[in-house]
Amino acid sequence: MYEAVTAYPAGDSTVSRQAATAADYGYSGLVVRTREADFDADAINDPYGVDAVRGIEIDAADPESAAGSVGNHRRDCTVLLVRGGTDALNRYAVETDRIDVLSRPMTGDGDFNHVLAKAAKTHNVHVEFDFGPVLRSSGGRRVQAIQRLRKLRELVEQYDTPFVVSVGADSHRQLRAPRELRAVGEQIGFEASQITAGLEAWGEIVARNRERQGEDFIEPGVRRGRYEP
Repeated sequence: MYEAVTAYPAGDSTVSRQAATAADYGYSGLVVRTREADFDADAINDPYGVDAVRGIEIDAADPESAAGSVGNHRRDCTVLLVRGGTDALNRYAVETDRIDVLSRPMTGDGDFNHVLAKAAKTHNVHVEFDFGPVLRSSGGRRVQAIQRLRKLRELVEQYDTPFVVSVGADSHRQLRAPRELRAVGEQIGFEASQITAGLEAWGEIVARNRERQGEDFIEPGVRRGRYEP
């Protein structure tokens, strides 16, 4: 299973510190999602046994800005995310094949509905269940976060939308072990198997994109033919 974290300088903990904690919690991989991320993957894998993966999370003001960033950064990372939070950004993300994950779709004024759920399935864009607000807020904010996750779960289940699970950690102290996430998920209406599947989905995205970035592909999604040199 993999988790997806934000590391220093955008986050509070270094990639190494996040990897050490992830290894202790039983994760086999870590997607580091920040545009500034620049690290030696071998230096992480060797001491901690964690597959550190370069990710970029695009945080744009509108779809036009997001589209420019997607074009600029798709080849620079293994996992490309677009942070949602508005209806326009959520719609753009789920309708764009080059995007792997729509992160935090229910934050801010953003909403998610059956049209977006269907589009995400069509374009194989994974929707993120972000458990961070449930774990790190209280009172009315926690209640709202739980309600949003439940609504998102119902849509994902109904339309068989691909999804990932994360706690949105920007510090190693915010990471949680898979068993803890399963326990929290079950308390708010998820099945333990859904939490496991969402954590494993990060690794599936990584494996798929690494294959596409290999020599057998001329460009993402276009495999080299029998007559290509």
